[in-house]
Amino acid sequence: MHMFIEYNTIFAYIIGIILLYFLGKFLVVPMKPVLKLLYNGLIGGIAILVINFVGGNFNYQIALNPLTAFIIGTLGIPGVLMIAILKYLFGI
Repeated sequence: MHMFIEYNTIFAYIIGIILLYFLGKFLVVPMKPVLKLLYNGLIGGIAILVINFVGGNFNYQIALNPLTAFIIGTLGIPGVLMIAILKYLFGI
């Protein structure tokens, strides 16, 4: 009993592996900005919680709403600083 694999089968496996590789790259690359945005939002949210916890003693709090969440998610810690400065300047 001779067991052999035809060249067409080997070629099909190679093409399939290459297609899976490119499909994986296609699906993973767009996730990087989303994961970075979520990470920055998490760090920014923690920073706002710390600012609200410490600032509560001095009657200074920053509201966490969709606008501030978007700014923090986009800019990260600089966004938290920007919101804090705007609150200080305009008393919002």
